[in-house]
Amino acid sequence: MNPTRRKKLLWIIALVAALAVAVGITLYALSEQADYFYNPTQVAEGEAPQDTRMRVGGMVVAGSVYRNPASPLQTQFVVTDFQSKMTIEYTGILPDLFAENSGVVAQGKLQGDLFIADQVLAKHDEKYMPPEVAASLKKQPEAL
Repeated sequence: MNPTRRKKLLWIIALVAALAVAVGITLYALSEQADYFYNPTQVAEGEAPQDTRMRVGGMVVAGSVYRNPASPLQTQFVVTDFQSKMTIEYTGILPDLFAENSGVVAQGKLQGDLFIADQVLAKHDEKYMPPEVAASLKKQPEAL
């Protein structure tokens, strides 16, 4: 084989190998960052893995929110998807939109029957509108 062709072939092989390594590292990093979503029924049926980071969501059951008097930042509440229920424990400040009978998504790990959340996101309904937008629409009635 001609030395010039051999040198070009080695460069192409090295470039393809470097590209394969870069793609592999990227895919690995993305898989480590993925948090899968499960609803309470899937958790009750055992589809959700133990001690793996994931998200769980549903509606907060009315009357289920319990704040620990010894530690006011520690909260336990029950979430339902109207088929199954599960208990979530969270230590921290809950979002302003968190309320009973409202949607919530918790991120954390399942430990036995208890979900230990490190982040809670409150969901609002699709009718929500920021106050500034609502005020501007009131000024322009034809925009409604």
